[in-house]
Amino acid sequence: MTDPKTSFSTLTLSPAMLDNLKQLGYTEMTAIQAASLPVALAGKDLIAQAKTGSGKTAAFALAVLANLNPRRFAIQALVLCPTRELADQVTQELRRLARSQDNIKIVTLCGGVPLRMQNASLEHGAHIVVGTPGRIMDHLARGTLDLSALNTLVLDEADRMLDMGFFDDIATVVKQCPKERQTLLFSATYPEGIEKLARQFMREPVQIKVESKEAENLIEERFYEVTRSNRFEAVAALLNHFRPISTLAFCNTKQQCKDLIVYLQQQGFSALALYGELEQRERDQVLAQFSNRSCSVLVATDVASRGLDITQLEAVINVDITPDAEVHVHRIGRTGRAGESGLALSLASMNEMGFVGKIDQYQNRPSVWHKLDELTPTGKGKLLPPMVTLQILGGRKEKIRPGDVLGALTGAEGGAAYTREQIGKINVTEFCTFVAVGREVAHAACAKLNAGKIKGKNVRVRVMKGDEA
Repeated sequence: MTDPKTSFSTLTLSPAMLDNLKQLGYTEMTAIQAASLPVALAGKDLIAQAKTGSGKTAAFALAVLANLNPRRFAIQALVLCPTRELADQVTQELRRLARSQDNIKIVTLCGGVPLRMQNASLEHGAHIVVGTPGRIMDHLARGTLDLSALNTLVLDEADRMLDMGFFDDIATVVKQCPKERQTLLFSATYPEGIEKLARQFMREPVQIKVESKEAENLIEERFYEVTRSNRFEAVAALLNHFRPISTLAFCNTKQQCKDLIVYLQQQGFSALALYGELEQRERDQVLAQFSNRSCSVLVATDVASRGLDITQLEAVINVDITPDAEVHVHRIGRTGRAGESGLALSLASMNEMGFVGKIDQYQNRPSVWHKLDELTPTGKGKLLPPMVTLQILGGRKEKIRPGDVLGALTGAEGGAAYTREQIGKINVTEFCTFVAVGREVAHAACAKLNAGKIKGKNVRVRVMKGDEA
């Protein structure tokens, strides 16, 4: 039986929409729908945080459709998505939910499709546009997209868009939307950039966070006893056994960070360090390489890692046990986010057992111990990251944006066109741009960019040091 609190009939939806939801098999609202729909349907701005697959698309789609006047043939809603694949899924869901309304026209605007075809669709008019930031900007710049009648703006998977370096693109699009509008922002995590977006472009947004019920069980925590002499060997053994794609390794001191980096690099691991005295330029470079999955291990101190929000972190290794139990929980909480499982692996020597006792007390559960001799190398060959970083000499000063780099790599000119799956994060800084590409296509992609043009200009591109392997 449906819980009255989670029934769609409690919402201010038309009888035709409620009937359509029943036909589509929507029996009751998910947690994110129950929390966000009353707010969204009341016309308020909203920041909703929930993991992927929690039913958020229907949450904003129902609000968009309820706010629509089908008789007004003008673009009344815009949904911005990080990728073409997600934009297609959102369009599909909107079409299914709009079946109960008369002739709602939805247009998808993403890269990879000729502009002229999209122009023709827009000339025939539309009620809702779903698209990626770069292509929406192209249409706005050409005057083929008119947002003057817009009343609802949705930023879907906002954290992923920020992750891919789209902050400035989002800002450019939002500035061309009417000030009197409703903005709905959906995200799995809450990085700093979302607060910045909210401050600049939202009006007193209501914040909703739906915790995943299984979140506590997503992190598997293991302790291993080590000696002073075998601690670094134990780190290598953990990496070779579990083979995580991305690992954040915490040391208590800067010197320990430096020593561990030397050891790991000598063992053939792709590892970088983050500690207090790094210049901002070096820090940006290290973070770009680690967050785009072209470096397997980031070795850091607690101070240097403050404010880091790395998604898709498979493992955290506590190389040293911290004396502060709260810091320990904060360290291991970096993994197992957004519905993904994570590993928290801690190395403790006899003189650190008192710190482990504090952690057990703080977490109100006993630590789980494993033996080092259980660790055997798995997989073939060296543990190599899946991506490689290319550095383009040119950034915001040259007005380069992520869409330009994406276009240069996916375009037919100058060699093979790469798929979106072969291209990872694009990070544009003041003077240079970092782009992650699949390891197997790295040198060919570098040659393609060097032979082609970005923003109509020749650019110099190189494979980042340490990524050549």
